[in-house]
Amino acid sequence: MKHSRTAAAKRKTGVFARLADLYTRMEQEYSDKARAAGLTCAGCPDNCCTSYFQHHTHVEWLYLWRGMNRLPEARRAAYLARAKDVVEQSRDLLARGIRPRLMCPVNDDGLCGIYEHRLMICRMHGTRNVLALPDGGLRSFSGCFRFVECTAGQQAEAVPTVDRTPYYRELAALEMEHVGPRLKKLPRVDLTLAEMLFYGPPKL
Repeated sequence: MKHSRTAAAKRKTGVFARLADLYTRMEQEYSDKARAAGLTCAGCPDNCCTSYFQHHTHVEWLYLWRGMNRLPEARRAAYLARAKDVVEQSRDLLARGIRPRLMCPVNDDGLCGIYEHRLMICRMHGTRNVLALPDGGLRSFSGCFRFVECTAGQQAEAVPTVDRTPYYRELAALEMEHVGPRLKKLPRVDLTLAEMLFYGPPKL
């Protein structure tokens, strides 16, 4: 039994190491495409950390909590209190048909308090990106307003674009490896970062 637990722990560590590597490779492509477009966040009047993003994997949810658990207790408690407030405000806004624009609970004066463990969508927002769908279709995301301004007038095929598809496929494979056969029985993850903190680590 002890050997089995040790093997499981090593397997999960491997998954998280590969998730971190996936993030690194994705961020490099993002940086290359942003640079090619002339995109910079310096002096931007908007703040991406108020965007309403939902995340969909247990492996990223748990990776987020690995970062949370490395924080000093007081700082972690402050983030959890903020998360509770954001969740409650979001529920009220959504009930009134309003899409929330609330500051991320781990944002400290413009800086991410868990930067190393932030989630994939947090790392990708900004540039134009596309996603190939299983049915053969293609979803296209135009990027933030600054990116659109930077590339205005360019032919669509010339606009620097990140293809999300290989990264999402790799993330899906890590999710399958991390969760295993239980994945089909678990509720679908469809949570904001604030909700992932509010509900605690995923119960697998």
